[in-house]
Amino acid sequence: MSDADRFSLAEGHQAVDFSCVTSWLASSYWTPGIGQEQVERATRNSALVLSAFDMDGTQAGFLRVVSDKTRFAYLCDVWVAEAYRGQGLARRMVKHALNHPEFATVSTWTLGTKDAQGVYEALGFRDIRNAAAYPNTWMVRRTS
Repeated sequence: MSDADRFSLAEGHQAVDFSCVTSWLASSYWTPGIGQEQVERATRNSALVLSAFDMDGTQAGFLRVVSDKTRFAYLCDVWVAEAYRGQGLARRMVKHALNHPEFATVSTWTLGTKDAQGVYEALGFRDIRNAAAYPNTWMVRRTS
C-alpha cells in the first residue's frame, strides 16, 4: 500500500470539516482571510468536492472542481494538511477528479498555482504560455 492509499476519499460537501478547511484556505495565498460562509457556499455550488481523511478520521486534504461537466473544468482549492504533504495525497485526489465519470467528456481542465507545478505537470497539466497547440488566448478579469 502506498502512502497515499492509507487515506480514504469522500465526495460531497457533507463530509467536509468546514472549520478545518476554512482555516487552511484563509491561510492560503489565493483566498487570504476567507470566511467559513464563503467556503461553504463555494463548496455547495461546486461540481465536485473531494475530502481526504486519515485513518483516524482527521481531514487531511480537500479540493473542489467548478465545471459544466461537459467541456470545461477548473480545479481549485487543492489543499493537503502540512502533516500529510509529500505522501502523494494531492496527486491522488487530483487523479480522482480527472478520472471521475461525470467529467469523462471534459477536454479542458484549468488550475492556478504558484508553487505546486510538479504535482500537476506529472498529471499532464502545462503552463498555458507553453501550450502552443492550444489555439485560444486565455484572459482573466478580477474584481479584487
